[in-house]
Amino acid sequence: MKPDATILAFDFGTRRIGVAMGNSLTRTAHPLATVTAAHAAQRLDEIAALIDEWRPAQLVVGLPVHADGTPHEMTARARHFAREIGARFELPVALVDERWTTEIAQSSLRAAGHGGRDRRAARDAAAAQIILQAWFDAADERI
Repeated sequence: MKPDATILAFDFGTRRIGVAMGNSLTRTAHPLATVTAAHAAQRLDEIAALIDEWRPAQLVVGLPVHADGTPHEMTARARHFAREIGARFELPVALVDERWTTEIAQSSLRAAGHGGRDRRAARDAAAAQIILQAWFDAADERI
C-alpha cells in the first residue's frame, strides 16, 4: 500500500452503514457519510459511488461481537458484508473488533450537543471513524 493511501471504513448495520475515511500517511480517521438506502443493492450502489470518489486502497469493516468477544448474528452478517464488498470492489478488507464503538460515538455526539435524528446518522459515521482509528492505531503498534 502506498504511504499516502486512502482507507474507507464501515460500521455495518442492517438499516444504516456508517462510513469514515482516512489517510495512511496521517493515520487519522474522519466521519464521511451514512448510507441509508432501504435495499441492500441500493446500499452497495451508494458504497460504490463513495469508492469511485475516494479510490481507497484498503477497506475496513467493524466486526460486532458480544462484550466477551463471542460472535452473534450480526457478526456473521458483517463478515458477509466484508466478503461482498471485497469481492465486488477487488480491494483488501480488514476486520476490526467494534465492541462499544456505537456507544462511544453516541456519547461523544451527545456531549457535543447533537441530538435526535441527526445524531443517528452522525452516530454511524462516527462509529466508523472509531473503527478506522482503531485500525490505524493497531498498525502503529505493529511497527
